[in-house]
Amino acid sequence: MNQPGISTSPDTTGKLPSKAYAAQSPTSGLAPFAISRRKPGPYDVVIQIRYCGVCHTDIHFVRNDWGISIYPMVPGHEIVGVVSDVGPEVHKFKAGDIVGVGCLVDSCRSCEFCRAGLQQYCSGMVLTYSAYEKDGKTVTYGGYSSQIVVDESFVVKVSNRLPLQGVAPLLCAGITTYSPLKTWKVAAGHKVGVLGLGGLGHMAVKFAASLGAEVTVLSRSANKAPDARKLGARHFLQTTDDQQVKAAAESFDFIVDTVATRHDYNMPLNMLRTDGTLICVGAPPEPIELQAFPLLFKRRRVVGSLIGGIPETQEMLDYCAAKNITADIELISIKDINAAYVRIEKSDVKYRFVIDLASL
Repeated sequence: MNQPGISTSPDTTGKLPSKAYAAQSPTSGLAPFAISRRKPGPYDVVIQIRYCGVCHTDIHFVRNDWGISIYPMVPGHEIVGVVSDVGPEVHKFKAGDIVGVGCLVDSCRSCEFCRAGLQQYCSGMVLTYSAYEKDGKTVTYGGYSSQIVVDESFVVKVSNRLPLQGVAPLLCAGITTYSPLKTWKVAAGHKVGVLGLGGLGHMAVKFAASLGAEVTVLSRSANKAPDARKLGARHFLQTTDDQQVKAAAESFDFIVDTVATRHDYNMPLNMLRTDGTLICVGAPPEPIELQAFPLLFKRRRVVGSLIGGIPETQEMLDYCAAKNITADIELISIKDINAAYVRIEKSDVKYRFVIDLASL
């Protein structure tokens, strides 16, 4: 269990004792837990975490929905904080800098994807939590903690022009939606649907609108229509209304599917024009079921996209600073994290929980 007064200075082994919240099993919930961060190496950055966003992926990992979880687990991969120390070979960062850490903390660094700045597709990528570092033994712990030690190559700069609590979710929800919109060159003149208005969906709306696209939010909940328009959508479509769905057939150039629970993929597929693209960024545990004819007869595409590489993440953060884009968040204390998970599953948050790590 976590103990009051844990020091953030190195112990006799050079490791950094740190406070955290961890899950001990798929059913334990999250509770205080003491961890040790590694002794900083020559290229390491020590970050005192200020804020950490709460991603639906955190819930999947905590509950072992994908069968790959490692316990004890400290979740969190939407991390913003302040540099407190750097290794002697670090030249990109210094103490006092505001920085971020997203979903990755390492990769092989030599494959074609790493060389192209697409570390998220490296077979040797190291997740920020619930993964093994390259030594095959050390388990990574995430951002529900007081501090973290990360190689400078996986740390990004954060502008001081934006509120940090609103920046934290950009490290996952932001880059997850920014990357595919840029990859498939969404721009003015395109009609873009966003399926689901949650943590990912609200960022997809903001980004697509900022790129000049005509955005429609597709949601089961009619009461989300006012928020959809405030976020930048021009239109709202209630997916439980058969008449609205039928009228929207062959309407969109792109639809960004952000839903992380079981749902019908054929419904948005039929809303695409010929050569339209369904971009899947939500990750339901169940397999996707698609009908062949809507794909074949309209030459539609179904594609996936995973977060973004480090260069693109920095590009996204710089874009957000220039366009004054942040996530809409509800700031919570770490002690409320288990209740927050329940609320996320009920879609009871507008639109991302962020933990104030001062509460730890």
